[in-house]
Amino acid sequence: MNVAVVTVGDELLAGRTTNTNATWLCERLAERGVSVERVTTVPDRITDIARVVNEYRAEYDAVIVTGGLGPTHDDVTMEGVAAALGRSLEEHSGALAWLEDDGYSRADLTEGTADLPAGARALHNETGVAPGAALEGVYVLPGVPSEMRAMFESIEDEFSGAETYREAVVADEPESALLDRIAVVRERFAVAVGSYPGESVRLELESPDEEAVTDAAAWLRERVETPE
Repeated sequence: MNVAVVTVGDELLAGRTTNTNATWLCERLAERGVSVERVTTVPDRITDIARVVNEYRAEYDAVIVTGGLGPTHDDVTMEGVAAALGRSLEEHSGALAWLEDDGYSRADLTEGTADLPAGARALHNETGVAPGAALEGVYVLPGVPSEMRAMFESIEDEFSGAETYREAVVADEPESALLDRIAVVRERFAVAVGSYPGESVRLELESPDEEAVTDAAAWLRERVETPE
């Protein structure tokens, strides 16, 4: 299963807010064997949201959109997703019933709070107010991290893939000096190799074949200089 993550918010693009949602989602999806192939941040602008969601839903198995839910003037994500799917926004009776069960009356709610793309499945917000939505492989989650995480956990069983095994080897050598051994390990073992330089170089081995990862890591450790 491959997925694109779209985070919405002018504050993310301005650097006022750290995009922890994207990092958390990528980690959780990777743990489930899902390949995240795009992470894109767009402004609070209906046309940008609609264009990116429409493009990605044609390319990937699912698109997860976070941020921009709620009743304020810049919360336009639902409208953008509805435009991408060619749907109108309609008050969702199920979402409204959840909110009323949580103690909110219609008078308490700002107009539009329970509006979702027509035909969408409502995703209940266990820790906040604004509901999420799922439709045609597009999942819309809140931007508040605690709300986003709780909502994702309620649907995470819908995201799955082959289990992936990983192991790291740390080399106390320049990255350029390791190129020959990286080439050999990629040729000899069915693993992907990532190289991440810093004070040392961390070589990360990854494969759906656990034995291949173990064997490749053992082979490398015998052939690189490791920190003392």
